[in-house]
Amino acid sequence: SWGCGGNMTAQYYSDLYRRYATYARDYPGAPLKKIAAGANADDYKWTETCMKNMGRQMWGLTLHYYTLPTGKWNVKGSSTQFDEAQYFTTMQNCLRMEELVTKHSAIMDKYDPNKKVALVVDEWGIWTDVEPGTNPGFLYQQNSLRDALIAGTTLNIFNNHSDRVKMANLAQTVNVLQALVLTEKNKMILTPTYHVFDLYKVHQDAKYLPIDFASPDYVSGDKKIPALNVSASQDANGAIHISLVNLDPNKKINISTALDGLNWKTVTGQILTSAKVNDVNSFTDPNKIHIVKFNGAKKSGNKLSAEIPAQSVVVLELKN
Repeated sequence: SWGCGGNMTAQYYSDLYRRYATYARDYPGAPLKKIAAGANADDYKWTETCMKNMGRQMWGLTLHYYTLPTGKWNVKGSSTQFDEAQYFTTMQNCLRMEELVTKHSAIMDKYDPNKKVALVVDEWGIWTDVEPGTNPGFLYQQNSLRDALIAGTTLNIFNNHSDRVKMANLAQTVNVLQALVLTEKNKMILTPTYHVFDLYKVHQDAKYLPIDFASPDYVSGDKKIPALNVSASQDANGAIHISLVNLDPNKKINISTALDGLNWKTVTGQILTSAKVNDVNSFTDPNKIHIVKFNGAKKSGNKLSAEIPAQSVVVLELKN
């Protein structure tokens, strides 16, 4: 396609796709889900061409975007050695996923108003320079609390666009880029990103609940980004789960909201955080960052209030 698949134009790729998709037929009882290679980041023309030419012949169209701390491919930045200025730019780049999903979805809506074609975010996550002393071709990088905040934020974005985003693939699972697991000979550790996925599993197969809120700003110099991002869902048993990420490394955020129309009696929670945003789980300290009970939320009538600590991922559960 556009990259190492042959540096094709969108028109040429869509012609090839139509040819092969025509004869990629369903098996009895096992229909194929045909997924086309979509855009790199903000290549909106690619999405436009594919939707115009191939919309009826695909189950999904991909989107490819990585968070680079520096925004530069030649020197991406360290996975652990960074200051707050680079932390801020990393989060700024991470939040760009909201813009990309929104704009690509708008193009897809024009050709597919019933949202039959899925937006598949096939590669996402933070990409840093490799760890010193490792093979650069293996793309091995450590995984800090910063990575966990990126994971929670990105998953919130996907949850909030679940009408169009039907699949998303973190890159990758073990030892490569923003991995869930790191190994060393016979040892294995769970990364902060793993723990975010563990927290967010409550959203799987649940009903999306829209949330309207105003976030305070996280300010760095003359720039600012939303400090808080949120998504929510209700599972088959009626439990409501709200996932919140506070990106500000310096300030807690107090929230208070009336949950009208929802029946609930109790609120409990879990939290993932650490003293520093560049803290990691290592083979000598594998549980430095782990999920613990969160006691910062309470119910008053039908009003929910909570204090979300700085640089944290919190998941609340409201039950009747």
